[in-house]
Amino acid sequence: MSGWTIIGAGGFIGGRLAQVLRDRGEAVYAPPRGEADLFGRDLGRVFYCAGLTGDFAVRPFDTVEAHVTLLAQVLAKARFERLIYLSSTRLYDSLGAAGGREDDILAFDPAAPRNVYDLSKALGENLTLARSDGRGSVARLSNVFDLAEGASGFLPDLLQKARRSRVITLDSVPGAVRDYIHADDVTAALLAMGDGEVSGIVNVASGRNTSNAELAEVFDQAGWTINLAADRPMPPAAQCAVERLRSLGVDPQDPRKLIAQSLSAPGFFLEPFPI
Repeated sequence: MSGWTIIGAGGFIGGRLAQVLRDRGEAVYAPPRGEADLFGRDLGRVFYCAGLTGDFAVRPFDTVEAHVTLLAQVLAKARFERLIYLSSTRLYDSLGAAGGREDDILAFDPAAPRNVYDLSKALGENLTLARSDGRGSVARLSNVFDLAEGASGFLPDLLQKARRSRVITLDSVPGAVRDYIHADDVTAALLAMGDGEVSGIVNVASGRNTSNAELAEVFDQAGWTINLAADRPMPPAAQCAVERLRSLGVDPQDPRKLIAQSLSAPGFFLEPFPI
């Protein structure tokens, strides 16, 4: 094997992967955006981590560029041994409670502006699985959380707020649920996929749906107050199957226990400076 390439190493997951691989003595190529040499060298095993998350709605063309256009060029022109494409469990959203398994037939409304994310990720998956001569696989990531610099998303943002305030008000309803997975479990899953000959799609998720109300309870038990918006009926959510993930030797941790540990860790709460 000729080493590892991480496309999107400037992002949170890509950067974390690069650091872990280097720590174990691996050669890592992390090409910057627009790198001309990308198609002139052997890339070895590739993690395709490039993508947009929170700002995809206001940057739809950049979203397609990151999720599909560059990927297509890599598959068509580059020399590589294996490629793992990072996708998202958001693709199950339209299936509701019936979704969550890697072999689900997905459904999208092509007229919905929000679906530029889902559709572009789905096309990226299709290219990876169908146009890589059997060398591609897909990791569908759920909501990744961590306290590390660069982590973003609902729960990382909430944890950062909790470091500075004991009372937090959120414009989110108690019944909303998400599948949270810790960044350490994500890294372990991706490395297991990269080290092996994993084919097809793997859900990289905890397999547990945690509601905002459950989160608020964890915070309450640790001494915080989370004020949520008035509850209203929510559509049923998919629950991600994680049998394939466990078959790789990764047993995802319970996010509620990890959150409780973070909140109780010495130095987590940043005491205000005395005036």
